[in-house]
Amino acid sequence: MALRRDYLDGCGPVKTVYFGGGTPSLLSADDFTAIADALGEAFDLSNIEEFTVEVNPEDVASGAAPLEAYCAAGVNRISMGVQSFCDEHLKWMNRRHTAATAREAFARLREAGFGNISIDLIFGFAGLTEGQWRYNLEQAVALRPEHISAYQMSIDPESTLAEMAARGEYSEPDDETCAAQYTLLQNTLAAAGYWQYEISNFCLPGRHSRHNSAYWDRIAYLGLGAAAHSFNGCDRRQWNPASVEEYCSALEAGHLPYGGGERLTADDVYNEKIMLGLRTARGVPKELIDEPGMLQETGDALCIPRDKWFICDSIIEQYLR
Repeated sequence: MALRRDYLDGCGPVKTVYFGGGTPSLLSADDFTAIADALGEAFDLSNIEEFTVEVNPEDVASGAAPLEAYCAAGVNRISMGVQSFCDEHLKWMNRRHTAATAREAFARLREAGFGNISIDLIFGFAGLTEGQWRYNLEQAVALRPEHISAYQMSIDPESTLAEMAARGEYSEPDDETCAAQYTLLQNTLAAAGYWQYEISNFCLPGRHSRHNSAYWDRIAYLGLGAAAHSFNGCDRRQWNPASVEEYCSALEAGHLPYGGGERLTADDVYNEKIMLGLRTARGVPKELIDEPGMLQETGDALCIPRDKWFICDSIIEQYLR
């Protein structure tokens, strides 16, 4: 933090902090407080609107997550990876918590005073039936979190799931099945009063993720930690080394850890504006696109129709340079 305290100079006030990318809820109260204090010493946090911490349900339910320390540090938003309310799926995903644990954790977060909670769900994996997915959505809505993120499972090339697929022990569901689950997601959450403001994100009115929205708006951000990425808000992206050892060695030597970087061309900047903007309900300014094609007009912007969001990647590709 001390080495990079000047990175955001000239980019406007820091408005969001997101403490994630791993399992912050494993940190003790003292460790979390030390990091939060250092953050406040390195940066002006007087304009913070949203301070999010990611937690695992089992850490919250067991009391391991230091909720009081979060509150004392100014954390006002929690993101919790629930993934499913079906125990058989959680076991298959190698998650440590159960559905009951997730509900208990949510209740504890409410009791601790957190009025802005986001939960994550996963769909689009083999073995998830329509009935189970509907049940998951109903259970999520019953908790009434302020925000819900839902992601289609993908196979990471270096994951256990990839190894299973290579051995013929796992096959992804077909596109038709995944599309039906995505439509059920959209319809169920819309009926419950949630606004879909981005491909994978839904919120109650006014409760969108300000931090993630900054990514889609190409606002400058600083990433701290191994493998973290940073963006200057214009044409320069860089990232820290993924190796924790390499990252720590650089810091111990007193210089910035550097894993790589790139200077964006004019076409790169244009493509980012299209790719990121069309992921959102807001869309992109009309002047960026000559032929709307499958896009629909909303005031001065063009966006992908909501019923076509499942195939957004193929639509976005048509407008890239």
